[in-house]
Amino acid sequence: MTPRKKKAQISVYLDPATMGLLADYAARRGQPQSLIAEAAIASFLSPDAAEQREAAIAKRLDQLDRRMARLERDLGISVETLAVFVRFWLATTPALPEPAAQAARAKAGERYEAFVAALGRRLAKGPRLAHEVSEDSGAYKT
Repeated sequence: MTPRKKKAQISVYLDPATMGLLADYAARRGQPQSLIAEAAIASFLSPDAAEQREAAIAKRLDQLDRRMARLERDLGISVETLAVFVRFWLATTPALPEPAAQAARAKAGERYEAFVAALGRRLAKGPRLAHEVSEDSGAYKT
């Protein structure tokens, strides 16, 4: 067994906010504050610290890029869904004669409120249409 090298002791002055952050972090990790400080100083002084930061930033950017791609795909599905519905509705719904059209306009506000309430319930409940489409068709991956 090789003898352990004795660590050198230093005194460091930290502002109260930084000291609080260090204490909280060490408590969450169940590690001594000196070990956390030593690791932070070693990381800061490491010659490859810049490369590590760059790799971490690149990883985060890749994650953001994938999320944006999913958002674009989901938005495209939403727009196409709406377009198909509107096209179908316009093609299959005949125009109403004027007396019936006036009655329909009078009822439109009530029907719209019922639609908004149903949409709210649907959004609160889940699952979303995109997930149902993926389960039904197998062509959509999340």
